[in-house]
Amino acid sequence: MATFDLISFEPTHDIQLIGAIETPGTGIIQVGFWVNDPNQLIIWDDKVAGFPRRDYLWEKTCFELFIGVKDQDIYREINLSSSNAWQAYQFEEYRYPESMPPQTANDIELVDLQRTKFGMTATLDINPFLYQQQLKSRDIFLGLSAVILTAKQQHLFAMQHSGRQADFHNKRDWLHQL
Repeated sequence: MATFDLISFEPTHDIQLIGAIETPGTGIIQVGFWVNDPNQLIIWDDKVAGFPRRDYLWEKTCFELFIGVKDQDIYREINLSSSNAWQAYQFEEYRYPESMPPQTANDIELVDLQRTKFGMTATLDINPFLYQQQLKSRDIFLGLSAVILTAKQQHLFAMQHSGRQADFHNKRDWLHQL
């Protein structure tokens, strides 16, 4: 299991976040987000039944996984909400197409999503994506990020922030290679 201290774009001492990635089988990705919120500042969404697909999850507390392809422009963005809602988006290149909401990706499957006492965990099957794009797991690199909403502000966490502004779509900040 690979773990990463996720960094807030605007430094905060109130909330800490650790992200983890594990690949127990070919095309299966498990992600975990462990949150340290001693003052209980985070606004969590109420749970909904099942795992519905919903857009605009990033407007509230949302955990994200980006799936990039080595030497290619295409990528996927997966949004995971504490409500158990989720969504996957497909991009041909950096933030393109520019439609809002972005174009849904149906080649990523959610196996499980859980809000835990310590944060969020999810299991995803990317085998349809690998098959349709004729890729191997070794062609994939991943980025973890999160939008954390509190009553005072929105915090933007990522593996790293290499730009002058927070930009989760910046592939330079996706640091995990499968």
